[in-house]
Amino acid sequence: MQILSISSLAAVLLASSVKASLDIVSGATWTAAGTDQHIQAHGGGIIEVDGTYYWVGENKLDGTYFQSVNCYSSKDLIQWEFVNELLSVQESGDLGPKRVVERPKVIYNDDTKQYVMWMHIDSSDYSDARAGVATGSSVCGDYTYHNSTRPLGFVSRDMGLFKDTNGTAYLLTEDRNNGLRIDRLSSDYLTVESPVHLFETYESPAIYKSGDTYFMFGSQLTDANDNRYTTATSLSGPWSKWTNFAPEGSKTFTSQTTFILEKDGVVIYMGDRWVPSNLASSTYVWMPLTISGTKATLNEAAAWTFTNGGWETAKPVATLPAISDDTTLGGSARSVADKRVGYLGGPDNGTLTFNKVSVSGSGKHTVRISYRNGDGSQRYCAVVVNDKSYSVAFSSTGTSLGTSVLYAEFANGRENEIRFEGLNEKYCPDIQELVIS
Repeated sequence: MQILSISSLAAVLLASSVKASLDIVSGATWTAAGTDQHIQAHGGGIIEVDGTYYWVGENKLDGTYFQSVNCYSSKDLIQWEFVNELLSVQESGDLGPKRVVERPKVIYNDDTKQYVMWMHIDSSDYSDARAGVATGSSVCGDYTYHNSTRPLGFVSRDMGLFKDTNGTAYLLTEDRNNGLRIDRLSSDYLTVESPVHLFETYESPAIYKSGDTYFMFGSQLTDANDNRYTTATSLSGPWSKWTNFAPEGSKTFTSQTTFILEKDGVVIYMGDRWVPSNLASSTYVWMPLTISGTKATLNEAAAWTFTNGGWETAKPVATLPAISDDTTLGGSARSVADKRVGYLGGPDNGTLTFNKVSVSGSGKHTVRISYRNGDGSQRYCAVVVNDKSYSVAFSSTGTSLGTSVLYAEFANGRENEIRFEGLNEKYCPDIQELVIS
């Protein structure tokens, strides 16, 4: 019998009980608890309240026209749960049928004790070009819509909000006829009070403040492009020359600026990877930003994790092809093109089982699922890990491959099992590979 030293025994116990740090995976289908659908918070923003993060954005499940402004909550920015529709379709007016509501952002007014939402309000042909405002007494509760205006008489399309450290708030708004505007809001944040600065024409604005330096991020008025930023020590300027913050030609990793957030010392770029032909399948590109003085650099990190006061690229511990000696097919499941497994779920309940999966450390791990879904709508699958079932959404990918993310509980060691099976006799997508980190 082998006798372990105290130090060796401690190492074994630590390895078997360590809690893995979960990953943010840019461009993936991100399933929300409470709906089991890909998160619908496009063009959104984040607000933190008492240690909980709230993500407010557009619901695009049924296309372009306004459906709802959704709110999700999370403790870690990784595992999200649907909470409420803050605004929903009304019989008529700005929030009526076939209207456009985009880029909702929420800030808190310390004096009125109200959460204030501003958003782009438009007609189906984008001729209204207005900014709307709503208020709520709780961050993820029901909001009261007030009205829409053209701020200071100017058209307003892509927009953002910025609350300065002194409590003064500003509307960032794209005035297509003149340029990107910074306008000061009234003390209750409900009206636009005065102009602050006018840039050349950019859209999708977001401001981040580092010390005494303001960073304005935005995109050019084209399809996917190299987004840019400019800096100043006063919102009224002078502002520096606009410059790229992602590698030239990367088109900001095929995304458009939405919001900039800091968590535990990590500055995070949040962008939308729009799919114009299927807006519900649009995904989110979240990557760390390095801020050094007046320079901003976006770090290429398709999958990354928070560390103690920083971040690091995700470290895979297992890469599992769907077709191998360690997988088992059941029911209607069979090999299809490009080494994928298809016909999972369905009336004959096709199954794909990954056997004897080795994981170091018990607890939740990140599973990146490489798949193809040629349908125009989401597919769903039950993924059973060690007898615990998770509902996972898979957005439409057309003829390309996509990635969906699962955060699941694993046991330490080599005896884990992952099984894909159908939900309600519906078909899962074709599965190609798993990457566990």
